[in-house]
Amino acid sequence: MGQDQTKQQIEKGLHLYQSNQTEKALRVWMRVLEKSADPAGRFRVLGCLITAHAEMGRYKDMLKFAVVQIDTARELEDPDFLTESYLNLARSNEKLCEFQKTISYCKTCLNMQGTTVSLQLNGQVSLSMGNAFLGLSIFQKALECFEKALRYAHNNDDKMLECRVCCSLGNFYAQIKDYEKALFFPCKAAELVNDYGKGWSLKYRAMSQYHMAVAYRKLGRLADAMDCCEESMKIALQHGDRPLQALCLLCFADIHRSRKDVQTAFPRYDSSMSIMTEIGNRLGLIQVLLGVTKCWMIQKELDKALESIEKAQELAEGLGNKLGLLKLHCLCERIYRTKGQQRELRDHVVKFHECVEEMELYCGMCGESIGEKNNQLQALPCSHFFHLKCLQTNGTRGCPNCRRLSVKPGYV
Repeated sequence: MGQDQTKQQIEKGLHLYQSNQTEKALRVWMRVLEKSADPAGRFRVLGCLITAHAEMGRYKDMLKFAVVQIDTARELEDPDFLTESYLNLARSNEKLCEFQKTISYCKTCLNMQGTTVSLQLNGQVSLSMGNAFLGLSIFQKALECFEKALRYAHNNDDKMLECRVCCSLGNFYAQIKDYEKALFFPCKAAELVNDYGKGWSLKYRAMSQYHMAVAYRKLGRLADAMDCCEESMKIALQHGDRPLQALCLLCFADIHRSRKDVQTAFPRYDSSMSIMTEIGNRLGLIQVLLGVTKCWMIQKELDKALESIEKAQELAEGLGNKLGLLKLHCLCERIYRTKGQQRELRDHVVKFHECVEEMELYCGMCGESIGEKNNQLQALPCSHFFHLKCLQTNGTRGCPNCRRLSVKPGYV
């Protein structure tokens, strides 16, 4: 298959893919991969296969094609192709929750910069790295990466990237419980979709609606949460977007749990867990198990709650997800207090505070914890964040956290 024929077949696959004929598109692209003698064409078709498998939640296949793409890029001896293939390798590992590998591959991308295309990819690299740091609960570095990605988006007038970063920032602030910002950023993403997204994939609309649903649920606006989640789920079902279907099912379950409708919540958690297991989203599985645990606690089935916690703890430790571990220790504390088991209670209180210290989840001004309840937060240019009210009350000349980290212990 020559260069022109390769190009025609790739375009044919794209047309089928955009018409929701995904399996036919995959067959066309696989045929190109088998028969084409054009390395640049093979590189491009591998990019199509990587994107398609990412959107379907076939992350192991996505990773497999990313590895082949690296070899093709080396064959082409083009730094732009190599940077793009390392980004795809980083994104594949991010989807599989291999966060340390993601960060390592992202750093490789940034070290290879220099050409115009590489510089345009830096925003996507920063976003992927931010998502990985967030998965590891390293909040300051995650925020640093997201803000860097946002600067790249603004400098390159890349509205799609800005939309994706806004969704990640919504997720970031939802985790540290500034629910006002958790809603603001996906609403901003939804505005971008309305203003610029006529030719975009509907996944951007679905993504913003899902993150809005999460924020509305946490703010107690359950009817709004349900509306946004239903719209997101409708698009996810139309496009066979399995990862988003799993997240929407989790959100539906959380909404029903917030309404104390445990019997409706359980089947939604089960369906979400099934898809999360199938696609390999271990971070999502932790969230599902946290929700299931809270349902068992509502029903006062404390031993069943502890079984769910044990499964979630194993996953959180395997991923290095510190926030997940902190939430689990908090739930254990409540369970063992109810059971009157003082030794186990003390053990989890100690571990909870160790997690808070490790993640620096406290305000460097008032000393109170961050992420315990809904609070307005403000980040300084160094990406350390504080209670907004503390900054407004005390003002700041430089960051107190940075000052404290720079103080070296003296010789005794």
